[in-house]
Amino acid sequence: MSLLAWIPFYPLVSFLFLIILGKRLSWRLASALSIGAIALSAISSALMINQLSAADSGIISVKLWSWFSLGSAEVNFSFYLDSLSAVMISVVSGVGLLIHAYAAAYMKNDENFSRFMAYMNLFIVAMLILVLADNLVLLYLGWEGVGLCSFLLIGFWYQEKENVLAARKAFIVTRVGDTAMAIGLFLLFKSLGELNIAAVNESAGALWQIGDELPYWIALLLLGGAVGKSAQLPLQTWLPDAMAGPTPVSALIHAATMVTAGVYLIARMQGVFLLSPEVMSYVARVGALTLLLAGFAALAQTDIKRVLAYSTMSQIGYMMLALGAGAWSAGVFHLMTHAFFKALLFLTAGSVILALHHQQNLLKMGGLLKKLPVESGLFIVGLLCLMALPGTSGFFSKEAIIAALWSSPTAGPILWWGAILGALLTSIYSCRLFFLGFLGASREHNKVHDLHHDQPSVLLRWPLFLLALLSLFGGLISLDFSGVFSSALSLDMAADEPAWLHPLAIATPFIGIAFSWCFFKNYRDNKGAALEVKDTAFNRFCGDGLGFDWLYRYLLVRPYCLLANINRRDIVDQLIMLNGWYVRLWHDALSASQNGSLRWYAAGIGLAIVFLAGVITL
Repeated sequence: MSLLAWIPFYPLVSFLFLIILGKRLSWRLASALSIGAIALSAISSALMINQLSAADSGIISVKLWSWFSLGSAEVNFSFYLDSLSAVMISVVSGVGLLIHAYAAAYMKNDENFSRFMAYMNLFIVAMLILVLADNLVLLYLGWEGVGLCSFLLIGFWYQEKENVLAARKAFIVTRVGDTAMAIGLFLLFKSLGELNIAAVNESAGALWQIGDELPYWIALLLLGGAVGKSAQLPLQTWLPDAMAGPTPVSALIHAATMVTAGVYLIARMQGVFLLSPEVMSYVARVGALTLLLAGFAALAQTDIKRVLAYSTMSQIGYMMLALGAGAWSAGVFHLMTHAFFKALLFLTAGSVILALHHQQNLLKMGGLLKKLPVESGLFIVGLLCLMALPGTSGFFSKEAIIAALWSSPTAGPILWWGAILGALLTSIYSCRLFFLGFLGASREHNKVHDLHHDQPSVLLRWPLFLLALLSLFGGLISLDFSGVFSSALSLDMAADEPAWLHPLAIATPFIGIAFSWCFFKNYRDNKGAALEVKDTAFNRFCGDGLGFDWLYRYLLVRPYCLLANINRRDIVDQLIMLNGWYVRLWHDALSASQNGSLRWYAAGIGLAIVFLAGVITL
């Protein structure tokens, strides 16, 4: 069997061992099984990427078995590796390995440690199947697997009601997008009779013209699936609440797996999206609006993980903006660099939370730069990349996106300004987070917990150092997508671009830092006095994610609950119960007639004879 087929197989075997043996495994053995499996996947991925660079066709595929036939289409359990899926498996298995190593130390004292690591491994399996699938059925299998695993992990500490509600919310909201995607896939198969992804993209280009109605609706439905999984407008509300899960889960969802699935779907189905420039402009607008919404919402958050959650939403918005503008390579490039620095930020935040005895409220932190200098330094590296300061990986990828917007026929100057405003907001909320948590004096925790007293320092710290190196220098990695992405959408990048575009884009984060330095002076100079966020309407509005939860509660949840209450004795159930009542009635009547009395039977026979005689006579 090809090495390509083994990449998802290792964590699958590890999942089975961990879930079957469970608590009978020691922490050391469970950790070795879980981390070792992801390490084997990462090594296999590296070897396969090396083989891919030497392949003349730029593609490696392997068929494991024939799954089923649907009409003339044969659906196989096959994997497909090109430069796009190569980037994805390197992110999923590489960054996933570092997160697994950290998670083993972070969750060491949890009584259900083996179950947690089993779910983490299954998450990696589902994501690897999604990005390696050569057909839409297999891709959808991985897509739903990712949704299931996120539900299991967000609600891992199910003893807390809040965690259960967050897991349920993520599952239901993403189902809305998944339903749209499934309808889009059905339409695609009905129209083209193909399920192989490469064949679908090729057939779509041959059969349809740009602007046709059918590819418009199919691309729109696929976009519905993408916005659900990647937490974009209008299905973004699940992501901040998903912070209820353990911090390594947040890192895995935000950096290496779930939220990147929507970006991958649009990039993989490029052949369909190119036929509908209107939908591509929708993709760009959704991305721009989401990154602005998330930027404003992050400004009012007081939970360190929720700030990072909104920043993820914003950065995924940049990726969507790039895809909608036709800057496919820049979008995938930002997906990769974002995975590096967002994993670093979440895992470092996890160390801070551990050190502060699970305190996540920024208003109760302060002074961490002196108390946790190593973690603070690592967090600063992550923030520099998030703000896209020159020289960092985030700078290279975000600049590539912004540079493509002005002249794009599906984006244009307005969305360019949206991206600039988003960059300004990113630098402001990043500085606010840093000033609140790391500068000034401690506001509640004068002593921090020794991180390495209970947890092994190698696992808790070295993944952070490696992620910091990747965050700083990952922008130098050269990606070649010439064999994957078509240049059918013409982008005249040099036309009518003012000379001040690039200098302004580079200067924007510095403007945000200078503004924050002045505006948040009371945060960075705080001497340990208690802080409170002003209870203004604007703060409440931003803190609640710009009111989307409130809107959905009144537009959807309450009317649905009202209808459910009115129909609590479900009419369909009542029809079924009526049938049961009818059967039970005859059962009782016939049972009553079988009473063992001879005179009763004789009377019954007589009555029956009279009845039959009457019927015959009439």
